[in-house]
Amino acid sequence: MDKLHTLYYFLDLAGTFAFAISGATAAKERGLDIFGICVIAYTVACGGGIIRDLCIGAIPPAGLITWYYLATALVAAGMTIGLYPVVQRINRPVLLFDAAGLSLFAVTGAQKTLSYGHNGEAAVLLGIITAVGGGVIRDILLNRVPVILEKEIYASAALLGAFIVVFGDYLKILPSDWVAVIALIVCFALRMLSLRYHWNLPSFSKSKTDVDN
Repeated sequence: MDKLHTLYYFLDLAGTFAFAISGATAAKERGLDIFGICVIAYTVACGGGIIRDLCIGAIPPAGLITWYYLATALVAAGMTIGLYPVVQRINRPVLLFDAAGLSLFAVTGAQKTLSYGHNGEAAVLLGIITAVGGGVIRDILLNRVPVILEKEIYASAALLGAFIVVFGDYLKILPSDWVAVIALIVCFALRMLSLRYHWNLPSFSKSKTDVDN
């Protein structure tokens, strides 16, 4: 845990805030009440991190015992409810804040896994889980197909961000703060560019034979 630096905590809280807004916005669009919005916001913000902490042995998970994660999620939910007309003016707010949270958590997830002495493979995989776990739970609770199961470039962007963190830690050419910023920018840019230009992974539709059967 000593290897974690100040930037890590800033990025982790920023990711918590971004994902909480995306969750609260999606919940409000589905017509949930205030309690439901807060639950979805917290679940999205902390769900992936809780899964990561359980996997790396950081027990109890930070999202359950550290008050400022809950506070950050509730503030983000309150801002979304109170300033919803402002949030709506942002182009596709759920996608924007979701991309921000994805990038931030891919980086911090990989960093925390490495800081607990796990290898690069575990860091990449748990970086992805940290980034996409909350979004998957959100989509399931809101009765939507999780984004990572569709053809969009989503988990792939998180994989690239986490890989850059691991590769940078292995080479040790740049300070960890710089590596984190580079990974964050690359992940966010890939996600937003894929949305802008409709870059997708190959998908396979059912053939007529499969449908008939």
